[in-house]
Amino acid sequence: MTHRPISSVDTLMGLLAGCAGVWDTPDRSGDPVDILDHGLQVAALLAASRPDDEEAQAAGLVHDIGHHLVPGDEAGHGTHAATAVEGLLGPRVARLVALHIPAKRYLAATEPGLALSPESARTLGCQGGPMSPAEAAAFAAGPDFAAALALRRADDAGKVVGLRVRPLESWRPVLERVAASHARRGPADADVPMVGLWGRPPLR
Repeated sequence: MTHRPISSVDTLMGLLAGCAGVWDTPDRSGDPVDILDHGLQVAALLAASRPDDEEAQAAGLVHDIGHHLVPGDEAGHGTHAATAVEGLLGPRVARLVALHIPAKRYLAATEPGLALSPESARTLGCQGGPMSPAEAAAFAAGPDFAAALALRRADDAGKVVGLRVRPLESWRPVLERVAASHARRGPADADVPMVGLWGRPPLR
């Protein structure tokens, strides 16, 4: 399924606001916080761990909007979100969003004691399971490996019920700066494309 690209920060902010009260599974059997709360927690964790990387913070904020765009598509939600924001926030943000599922597969393969939420553990199988050694090596050599892992670790940690974090509106300046930076660079200066994240098309 394809989506109309998100063309403005106002539209993106509206979509994020609409994620309040929307969960990663339509029947609310998944993670214990809604998509907006989760995104705000992940972005806050990335602001603490990568304070100079606003693109990673923006990716953390929007990484799960695919659950809202296409409810129930566990395997493809990262790609749906990445496709929706790439034109506005740029290829690096889109790539980090799309990589949050492969990063889980990488960590599942390389950290045997990895602690996943029950929902993340359940969906790992339909998302491809732990990476093979060859996939893991290719992933580790790919672009933005460190940022992708930071986002994934924040993703796993940002599921605390009742945690108080920065409100959505406080992220508008960050999104505006990221969007403006992408607009200044333009398509001729785009870096590694989202497709072919580690030698094959992203999960759909």
